[in-house]
Amino acid sequence: MNAHLSPNQKAWLRFRKNRPAMAGLIFFALLTAVIIAVPWISPYNPDALSDAQFQPPSAQHWFGTDIHGRDQFARVLYGARISLLVGAVGAGVSLIIGVLWGAVSGYLGGRTDEFMMRFVDILYALPSVVFVIVLITTLESLVKNWLSQSSFGISARLLFLFVGLGAVSWLTMARIVRGQVLSLRGRQFVDASRALGASHARILLRHILPNVTGVIIVYVTLTVPAVILYESFLSYLGLGIQPPMASWGSLIAEGARQLNPIRIYWWLLVFPCAVLVTSLLALNFLGDGLRDAFDPRSDK
Repeated sequence: MNAHLSPNQKAWLRFRKNRPAMAGLIFFALLTAVIIAVPWISPYNPDALSDAQFQPPSAQHWFGTDIHGRDQFARVLYGARISLLVGAVGAGVSLIIGVLWGAVSGYLGGRTDEFMMRFVDILYALPSVVFVIVLITTLESLVKNWLSQSSFGISARLLFLFVGLGAVSWLTMARIVRGQVLSLRGRQFVDASRALGASHARILLRHILPNVTGVIIVYVTLTVPAVILYESFLSYLGLGIQPPMASWGSLIAEGARQLNPIRIYWWLLVFPCAVLVTSLLALNFLGDGLRDAFDPRSDK
């Protein structure tokens, strides 16, 4: 019945039958639309101070207000922009490094492959979060001076989150791509291209990597929530996004600081946590669905 369909069409049909994956896709699409439309949805500036401090959720402030009277709904959605941006850019950095490293290692093989993979094993043994923390604490002041003299509208902390989180997330990508390239480099179509005089770069870019695209897409989708979780953890420790900018992690940290035995301002913690957890679940469901959809063993 589906014999006339292309592999991508079959993958889409399998993906549509995966209800958790479709739910994750719909949630993420709605979240993206709300984030884009937040200036029209919420009339409040996320950084504007007011006298309405610690107001519980109401018709005026859907998620309540914080210690400075700022609208929590606006801050959660504007914080989503930062968290998702860090996740997307970090996953992009890991994509570039991991694909190039794994493809070169798997294609060349021999001692080159052994050396490159031993380097990956050494990096795997190092605690990745500690590496990012050391990177931020030791080099931030130097980069901050350089950025202050440039025209880039980006903070040193945000730049380090982009680079640092991406730099510690490429190792698994490299291993996966290497394994796929190892299984493809001995195929007949690769031997035919080599016999026709194609260069190594052309064989990799035109013949091998296109056959690994499905696996790459799946792992990138699963890398985004991992990077977001890293950023939230660092922001909770005070090493991530700094005020007045907001991310989900920094909002959770602010809410946790307001917990006391006298009165609990629950909305400051519940809403950022709920949006973060739901988004991570949606992205993981989406990644799992893509993995199952692109799995050739799913063909019947």
